[in-house]
Amino acid sequence: MSPPSLRDFTLSDFDFQLPPDLIAQHPAPERSGSRLLDGSGATAENRIFRDLPGLLNSGDLLVFNDTQVIKARIFGEKASGGKLELLIERVLPGHQVVAHMKVSKKPLVGGRMHLAGGAGQGGFDAVLLGRWPDAQGQLFQLQLSDEPHALMEKHGVVPLPPYIERPPGAEAHHDTEEDARRYQTVFARTPGAVAAPTAALHFDEALLAQLEARGVQRASVTLHVGAGTFQPVKTENIAEHTMHREWYEVPEATQQAIAECKARGGRVVAVGTTTVRTLESWAQSGQACGDTQIFITPGFAFQVVDRLITNFHLPKSTLMMLVSAFAGYEHIMSLYRHAIENRYRFFSYGDAMLLTRV
Repeated sequence: MSPPSLRDFTLSDFDFQLPPDLIAQHPAPERSGSRLLDGSGATAENRIFRDLPGLLNSGDLLVFNDTQVIKARIFGEKASGGKLELLIERVLPGHQVVAHMKVSKKPLVGGRMHLAGGAGQGGFDAVLLGRWPDAQGQLFQLQLSDEPHALMEKHGVVPLPPYIERPPGAEAHHDTEEDARRYQTVFARTPGAVAAPTAALHFDEALLAQLEARGVQRASVTLHVGAGTFQPVKTENIAEHTMHREWYEVPEATQQAIAECKARGGRVVAVGTTTVRTLESWAQSGQACGDTQIFITPGFAFQVVDRLITNFHLPKSTLMMLVSAFAGYEHIMSLYRHAIENRYRFFSYGDAMLLTRV
């Protein structure tokens, strides 16, 4: 019997009913104190994330996404006075950016916007240059009045996912201390993401030291997670869905570490779906750096990743399809039922699970 492929599924197959109170609104008190559903075997086992070293072997290789979440959400107004919100998705040369724009009526090309009060009030200005190509009309290209990263650090706020609720209007003024600290991995070093690689949020320095002592090696890739990661799939025919575009890089040192891990019989353990997408994009295209729109669905032939640490994902999402392709559809749906019955916490600030490739 042949393994399942994309044509065997529709969007409804990746749906499930999640009690709203299981959507984590805050992180666990300690990063490594979150729960870990060990789904690497035939049956599910309930664990704590700090149990991870005992589930890996000396010689295994953990691969992390070292992207850093930028303070990409900025509030302001049009020249006419209408309120607007920008979510900066990508920084371009020459003080230009690519951004989502939330506004009642889009300004005309050439229109000026005043962010964080505008240049005359301690903020800065931006000019709309037009739509960003290849983004289905959802992104806009803007010229800023100064260096984008510095402006975001000074005037922006952490772009939390839409399902994490905070007091209305609070984020327009400042981040909570908790979000500024915890919606970022302890090893983030390459600015550019508008969403955290959430499986990596569970790692703290003590756990990393324990993994190193056990002989588990580490390597890093970069994938700047875009807002498209939260976009729902809207077509019942999954093959009609267009994936969002994200920039990635697999350094030479990581390529070498993977080759050495495979040669000694170790397992490549991806921390998060963004790491999976990065490694498999590199394997599929041969390009160690560039943009990817890889869409991993059942039937996908994985070439690099052997095990996966991941959080619990949104119903009908491309990430549900990715983990189903990786660990098997029936197994994933069984794990999700187990997680709901045992009241695991879901999504970005939620708990994690460990999976083995089928």
